[in-house]
Amino acid sequence: MNSSSALLNSADTWQVGGHSFTSRLLVGTGKYASNEQTRAAIDESGAQIVTVAVRRIDLKAVGFNVLAALDLSRHTLLPNTAGCFTADDAIRTARLAREAGMGDLLKLEVLGDTATLFPDNRATLQAAEILVKEGFTVMPYCTDDPIVCRQLVEAGCAAVMPLGAPIGSGLGIRNPFNIKIILEQATVPVLVDAGVGTASDAAIALELGCTAVLMNTAIAGARDPVAMARAMRLATEAGRLAYLAGRIEKRLYATASSPITGLIG
Repeated sequence: MNSSSALLNSADTWQVGGHSFTSRLLVGTGKYASNEQTRAAIDESGAQIVTVAVRRIDLKAVGFNVLAALDLSRHTLLPNTAGCFTADDAIRTARLAREAGMGDLLKLEVLGDTATLFPDNRATLQAAEILVKEGFTVMPYCTDDPIVCRQLVEAGCAAVMPLGAPIGSGLGIRNPFNIKIILEQATVPVLVDAGVGTASDAAIALELGCTAVLMNTAIAGARDPVAMARAMRLATEAGRLAYLAGRIEKRLYATASSPITGLIG
């Protein structure tokens, strides 16, 4: 096995909040048809981190309950503040998650409007500053703005999660150039969050050098969610290996695979 393959398969880890992970695919739990489908898709994805919307969990629900689909001995729970439109709401939701025993790891979402579900960056920063001081390991969902990402890191966030495109749009990474700038400046993990539509989008995120990618609709909304989960796992592995291997430079003209000089005859 060559050095890159050995690195990918055994020692290629990333860290956040004192946890170490090998999978670079994070998945959500919404929009599945049943606990069984949720569990099967998560298992096939190979994800070690699974995010759940705190405001959508009914701990007293009988039958379908996303927490029942998770094996918390194998999966790290990442509660999120989806559905919050103010900093106060997000802070309150984060505190409720902690009180419910979900830990200090937190995906922070503060949305700006209902049409695009774009984040309110100012409110996100306000909430992040408070939650970091309260001991949360904050992983904020934000726009693909290098300045915003830098400010969130300066506020003490453990990672930044810029969107690739609007949530659930399936448009893929619309601005890879901003993502590259964020990566150049980042001192914490960078995870593409939102907008992934198919396996090639996930591969591109990892090829750019992103630490990982988070998705939900791309898997749960697929015609066959379990098969798509496997496709996404393979795509993140391929994208990471391609990044480690180092792609060739883009050139305007052809470069022959076989030299055109020194030909016999």
